[in-house]
Amino acid sequence: MADEIVVTSSENKTEDTIVCYAPTMITTNGIWQGDNPLDYSLPLFILQLTLVVVITRLLVYVLKPIRQPRVIAEILGGVILGPSVLGRSSKFANTIFPQRSVMVLETMANIGLLYFLFLVGVEMDIDVIRRNGKKSLIIAIAGMVLPFIVGSSFSFMLHETSQHTKEGTFILFLGLSLSVTAFPVLARILAELKLINTEIGRIAMSASLINDILAWVVLAFAIAFSENKNMTLASLWVILSSTAFICFCFFVVRPLIERRIRQTPEGESISEFNICLILTGVMVAGFITDAIGTHSVFGAFVFGLIIPNGPLGLVLVERLEDFVSGLLLPLFFAISGLKTEITGIDGVGTWASLFVVIVLACAGKVLGVFLVTLYYKMPYHEGLSLGLLMNAKGLIEMIVLNVGKDQKVLDDKSFAIMVMVAVGMTAIITPIVTVIYKPARNFVPYKRRTVQRTKLDREFRVLVCIHTPRNVPTIINLLEASYPTKKSPICIYVLHLVELTGRASAMLIVHNMRKTGRPAINRTQAQSDHIINAFENFEKNVGCVYVQSLTAISPYSTMHEDICLLAEDKRVALIIIPFHKQQTVDGGMEATNPAFQAINQNVLANSPCSVGILVDRGLSASRMNQVSHHIAVLFFGGPDDREALAYAWRMSEHPNINLTVLRFLPGEASIEATRSDSTNSRNDHSILTVATDSDKEKQLDEEYVKEFRTRTTNDESVIYTERVVNHGEETVAAIRSIDNSHDLFIVGRGQGNISPLTAGLTDWSECPELGAIGDLLASSDFAMEVSVLIVQQYVGIGIEDQVATPDSPSQHYGHFNIDHSNRRPQTGGQQPGFHSQP
Repeated sequence: MADEIVVTSSENKTEDTIVCYAPTMITTNGIWQGDNPLDYSLPLFILQLTLVVVITRLLVYVLKPIRQPRVIAEILGGVILGPSVLGRSSKFANTIFPQRSVMVLETMANIGLLYFLFLVGVEMDIDVIRRNGKKSLIIAIAGMVLPFIVGSSFSFMLHETSQHTKEGTFILFLGLSLSVTAFPVLARILAELKLINTEIGRIAMSASLINDILAWVVLAFAIAFSENKNMTLASLWVILSSTAFICFCFFVVRPLIERRIRQTPEGESISEFNICLILTGVMVAGFITDAIGTHSVFGAFVFGLIIPNGPLGLVLVERLEDFVSGLLLPLFFAISGLKTEITGIDGVGTWASLFVVIVLACAGKVLGVFLVTLYYKMPYHEGLSLGLLMNAKGLIEMIVLNVGKDQKVLDDKSFAIMVMVAVGMTAIITPIVTVIYKPARNFVPYKRRTVQRTKLDREFRVLVCIHTPRNVPTIINLLEASYPTKKSPICIYVLHLVELTGRASAMLIVHNMRKTGRPAINRTQAQSDHIINAFENFEKNVGCVYVQSLTAISPYSTMHEDICLLAEDKRVALIIIPFHKQQTVDGGMEATNPAFQAINQNVLANSPCSVGILVDRGLSASRMNQVSHHIAVLFFGGPDDREALAYAWRMSEHPNINLTVLRFLPGEASIEATRSDSTNSRNDHSILTVATDSDKEKQLDEEYVKEFRTRTTNDESVIYTERVVNHGEETVAAIRSIDNSHDLFIVGRGQGNISPLTAGLTDWSECPELGAIGDLLASSDFAMEVSVLIVQQYVGIGIEDQVATPDSPSQHYGHFNIDHSNRRPQTGGQQPGFHSQP
């Protein structure tokens, strides 16, 4: 057991506790030997870590409805475990967080912090400063100056803390903690508000990055001054040594790492030895900066900055991030919470001072940023929103406060106040910005919301949604088979769908704008690059195709909003989205992610245009020198089937496409059954209404099929046949009898179309979003391994859709800025939630 010896210093009137450890106190012999696991450091640490993670995750779930970033939950989790809430019970504090465990807990927390800051450095793109010009730099500086002045003024209200250090150092720490902006936290907030790629989002991201770099410089100075109470030569040596360390890393270590990477053969993964070398380098860098008088995390951050973008960065992020940010980093916030004693903020005057500091600090940043935005003639609401967004606090501020407390610059009361200030300033951002910043979305009404209404001599706009690169080949071949021509070019908007998570790498893809020849630094960006390259090659190799690539980063629950907003904004006629199941090696179908099915269902329910769900079982290229496609349309009637026929009709214009249209007609038994039901229900007004609507649909079907047959009479590549069936069983048998020569089935979803020909097929439906026939063709039981496109036609044709749009393709591209290739259209401004890849 540990012996605790209390030594009281009469000089400083403080009580210091010395804890002596026995060498056998790491692991327990077990409860059956009479040992208490909590008396041993390893079981105790495991329990502490479990509590921290569980409470943090619970708070994340509780705060999610009010859109609070995860850092708020992590800080509050530490506060709950600390002396402010649970720690008020001496039994809980002495059992779960005894003094003897603090050293182990803080050591592990700082190791997690060390590697997290290393990962932030790996993923950070300093080139953004050069790309975004001086506007972001001025905004970053303006957003630091006034809050720094507020912090300096507030320091005089807590002047008693300065008994342990120089007043100037105390002012430096307080001013820095109020003026810093947390880049990872801000990125998360912007993504949740769907502002990450608006003009205000890009400026905020760039300015916060600059702010972070300036904060690290100021922090290095603050640490140097705090460790040397008098401005002696030692402080100067600390600064000079830190500068020398940075130069050594960039000009010596970085070239060595690049040389080591070049020795790895192309196509091979980074060796375990190289990974181990880099991870050891993080510790060495932390040791050096800690030894020269800066903080160890400063060395890890700089070491991360020198890691070249490419496969090495990708491997490091993938291997470390989940473990570090999900498990070890919350320990750091828990330690901060354990040091925070809210009860120390006593008295109405102190709480009033706290409120005044929060208001003044927020107002200082808002005012500083707002004045700059006025100079650049930005709208008032954008300036205010940008100022609020720059108030995001998080990891760096907590590092500043913890260093200040460890260096005796901040006392318990000041530390608690500043932690609450950080929580308050970050928590109010999302609710206020949501109210202030509501960008107007003045969509241009358009009438060509369906394939059927898009004539074959007009531009055809398609929005293609991609989850993974596996979706790409079949979709590209489908688009190529859609027959782009000079009269009817195809404008393709490629949208990579990325889940919004707490991972920094998923967020920073927005920040790291893609460059030609520059490798990706994380899996998300690597996938985006793969998708973009594939579609760029498609654009180069096929004429009359125009591609614009974007990335939507959203929670799965709201991802359909991004898809529908983009479809509305780009005035597309068709959205193509992958089925949530993919084909396995044995030919079956397995779900890749259940959330994809919910996205598809939401898109079908909210889409402003027609939607096609693609069941991917492969589709070969259909160029002139390759085997042609055989496409089959199963036509039962209704708007969805007419849309399916319209799309297949467009594809039949391709010289290498053979089209078979199989129309199912009701037999005598089916007609008699329908008449009997109608007679029995003739007094039911709703039944009569349905019957009237059905008659109208049948008339539209006849007119459209007649037009199709008239125009394709002399086309030998088009075959039209009719099959008479009486019920669902005969329909299934007829479909199964189709030969295996087809590559693609195109069918209508059949929404709202009640047909005796499909009766009973929905009773065992696994995927109702596909409709009766689509679900049959997509099921694993279906014998033919053929790709299927299930189409739903947009039927909400309203008054606004009757507004005519310019018909010529050149007029359609009028709102685009043509890039250097003079071929690819690009929008002048980004849309909320989307990342356009130039």
